[in-house]
Amino acid sequence: MQAQQRRHRVVVLALDGVYPFELGIPSRILGAADGHYETLTCSVDGRPVLTNADFTIGVQHGPEVLATADTVVVAPVASDWITAELPDGVAEALARIRPDARIVSICTAAFVLAAAGLLDGRRATTHWQVAEAFSRMYPQVDLDPDVLFVDDGRVLTSAGAASGVDICLHLVRKDHGSELANKVARRCVVPPFRDGGQAQYIERPVPETGPASTAATRAWALGRLGEPLALADLAAHARMSPRTFARRFHDEAGISPGRWLIQQRVVHARHLLEASDLSVDQIAGRVGFGTGASLRQHLHAAIGVSPQAYRRTFQTAR
Repeated sequence: MQAQQRRHRVVVLALDGVYPFELGIPSRILGAADGHYETLTCSVDGRPVLTNADFTIGVQHGPEVLATADTVVVAPVASDWITAELPDGVAEALARIRPDARIVSICTAAFVLAAAGLLDGRRATTHWQVAEAFSRMYPQVDLDPDVLFVDDGRVLTSAGAASGVDICLHLVRKDHGSELANKVARRCVVPPFRDGGQAQYIERPVPETGPASTAATRAWALGRLGEPLALADLAAHARMSPRTFARRFHDEAGISPGRWLIQQRVVHARHLLEASDLSVDQIAGRVGFGTGASLRQHLHAAIGVSPQAYRRTFQTAR
């Protein structure tokens, strides 16, 4: 009888001041992935941890389990618990992580990774509200406060709160493909992929004159990605001038209409690469990139791989 394959072990590190919601995300999302993951929770000393709420949380493990992890997730702490120096025991706990283990931070846990030197020279993100403070404290980190998460190879970082869901779904998608990630999303009643980044949630003054939203035009454009869509076309649908539309669009989505269109075309192209046998040129035409060369360029800029490499990794066996 063939031996059962060992599950991918994820160890979540909880620190004092932890947000209870985010602490539970890895177990909830990865636990819905058909048994592919085993999720354990630990503290730096095996003792209960204080939360930012009015209760403590008991954990079943001490820092020794970090040495057994394939992936380590550091849960976030409330901003008033953030310090420039690592809290007692954290450096020693992180030192137990294997060199080949993947490390993930949710929200403000990026401060922990940065303080430990794990983000030096890397691109990373954190919650937009603390991004300015992060950049002051860790100028050696290439911070991108506009995205929901950053995958920089061995080290991944995510933005605030529910972006922990996004990055855990990304782990499932990266490890086992979009079919399982979409199944997990349905089971947990969350979107499998959120459009745009956290820039759309940053507080900005929105002009009060004219139509209140460009959402209807975004939905209209999503149904026509294969067509040439210029700023003038989008503005005409929204019944605005191109200048007003571009300004309102950026206020709502955090990015320009052109960049948003590229993102949506890449998302659609990824789906077709996974779920169809269409050629790269055919997919390019369907999503509005026109040529296979253009698709290759945009896909590589977005995720760092060619269409062929992406298809080999993620195409669903049929």
